[in-house]
Amino acid sequence: MSENFLLIVEDELEIAELIEFHARRDGFETKVVHSGRTALEVISRDRPDLVILDLMLPDVDGLEVLRRVRRLEAGSDTPILVVSAKGDESDVVAGIELGADDYVTKPFSPRILMARIRNLLRRKDPEVEARKDDPDAFTLCGGMLVIDPGRHVVTLANVPIVLTLTEFSMLQYLAARPGFVRTREQIISAVHGRSTVLSSRTVDVHVTALRRKLGEFGDRIETVRGVGYRFAEAAERTLGD
Repeated sequence: MSENFLLIVEDELEIAELIEFHARRDGFETKVVHSGRTALEVISRDRPDLVILDLMLPDVDGLEVLRRVRRLEAGSDTPILVVSAKGDESDVVAGIELGADDYVTKPFSPRILMARIRNLLRRKDPEVEARKDDPDAFTLCGGMLVIDPGRHVVTLANVPIVLTLTEFSMLQYLAARPGFVRTREQIISAVHGRSTVLSSRTVDVHVTALRRKLGEFGDRIETVRGVGYRFAEAAERTLGD
């Protein structure tokens, strides 16, 4: 395995050491920081391949770190895995709304945590993207929306849209087969893997974020009541119509 650089943001020393031990054993390069302010400095300067983020931190809390990272050019598409004792649905939803790609609650299984990390890194790897069934860029909405899996870029009217890793994967999955209805369970499986257990509410939150970022074309992601979502086979139109 080629080394990936993981930034572990955790103020509880025992948990930080546990995560670092298993990450290093699996061949990852790691750095541990214990505050949100230091995490922001490291992300901006060193550009880690993935961030493991606790929410209850001194100085700048984890949710604020998430908010700020997603505004940074260096962190806009960095996979972020939240690991937190805050396990209520409202906490998970808040983390995802601010840009978390995955969420693990404490106490956690180190094996499951490492599986989640590897899954996020696989989805970021351009070589993995190139091996997918539809590796080439494809266009929708009359050519206005372009999804390029190889470069991991989405543009709307030639303007790049900043998406999290999970948002990108979800849009790619739905848009690859316009008109096909996907259940929330299918979406979770396609994006996070079959072994992942997430509530359907998390899918709804990601869809809401996607619709907002797609602007006038957000309504192309349709809700199929009682089933899930689909990317609509609507008549093509241009912005402003």
